[in-house]
Amino acid sequence: QVQLVESGGGLVQPGESLRMSCQASGNIFDINAMGWYRQAPGNQRDLVARLIATGTTTYGSSAKGRFTIARDNAKNSWYLQMNGLKPEDTGVYYCYGAIDGKGDRSFREYWGKGTAVNVST
Repeated sequence: QVQLVESGGGLVQPGESLRMSCQASGNIFDINAMGWYRQAPGNQRDLVARLIATGTTTYGSSAKGRFTIARDNAKNSWYLQMNGLKPEDTGVYYCYGAIDGKGDRSFREYWGKGTAVNVST
């Protein structure tokens, strides 16, 4: 089993920045893909940023140009740097991982429990 734990959410004012972290632990052999998703109240969970093993990144339309996803392979961690935050960025942010465990035949998908971001004056 693998656990994902997010940190770094909080309350910020419009225009400010936040850096969130996701720490993966447990039975990890390789991380095929990692990402961040946001769920605003009453909405579905949407892609914010995704990074696959080749280094290719994908960003949701609202994140392009403002957010950056990065990884630290040695620490089994990934991060989301969010700059120029807007009220519409408010929501619960979930980290996601597609992870091969030792002995697994294929990757499994895991989610963190989420961390709240509130962008408000």
